Amino acid sequence: MLDRIFDYLHFHFSIEAPIVLLVLIFLEAVLSADNAIALAAIAQGLENKKLEQQALNLGLVVAYVLRITLLLTATWVQQFWQFELLGAAYLLWLVFQHFTSAEDEEHHHHGPRFTSLLQVIPVIALTDLAFSLDSVTTAIAVSKETWLVLTGTTIGIVTLRFMAGLFIRWLDEYKNLEDAGYITVALVGLRLLIRVINEDLVPPQWIMISAIALILTWGFSQRNLPESLPEAPTPEKSEVNVEGLGTRD
Repeated sequence: MLDRIFDYLHFHFSIEAPIVLLVLIFLEAVLSADNAIALAAIAQGLENKKLEQQALNLGLVVAYVLRITLLLTATWVQQFWQFELLGAAYLLWLVFQHFTSAEDEEHHHHGPRFTSLLQVIPVIALTDLAFSLDSVTTAIAVSKETWLVLTGTTIGIVTLRFMAGLFIRWLDEYKNLEDAGYITVALVGLRLLIRVINEDLVPPQWIMISAIALILTWGFSQRNLPESLPEAPTPEKSEVNVEGLGTRD
């Protein structure tokens, strides 16, 4: 029974396996930075710190199931350009929704707002799935061993959860980070769209990574000013009533 399962997963150990696994984990971490910002910004739409963490946990559980399904059916999915077109349209719609939202008093846009977990969990899962359409080709190109790709994906989703938790905190700390995150989302959406139009025009991965790194550098370039504390009232000098005081003989 195990032999059949291992044969289906192409489960064969080799000396190169740990190296390939490390490469897959590294690619997942690098390529998921923009994904983590997008998911953090979506979770922040709940405006409740406790619910934000629950939304990320539950949303990424659903996202993990969708990722595994995508990987196991990748050969079939890649035959239909419509999937990539839908992924590109979805990501670009998220970007459009962000930059056309109402500005706050500091002239910053914010992502969609939600009132319950049931609203935000599908958005987190679908957003991760759209990003996965871009990274699944890279993962399969690195290794044909299905078990290695699945292991790298499992570790990658854990890394994504950790990074998204960090970005939720950093979004409050850095002024331009949310806008920078959605700009990188636009890059991924445009990359998927270009792949549908003409795959030969798709920029190489190192250009994407370099562009994302530059955009995130801008995103981390300016901190939010701490809220100024109200000045403490200065104690008024007590006036001494000297009336009625007599002089000593």
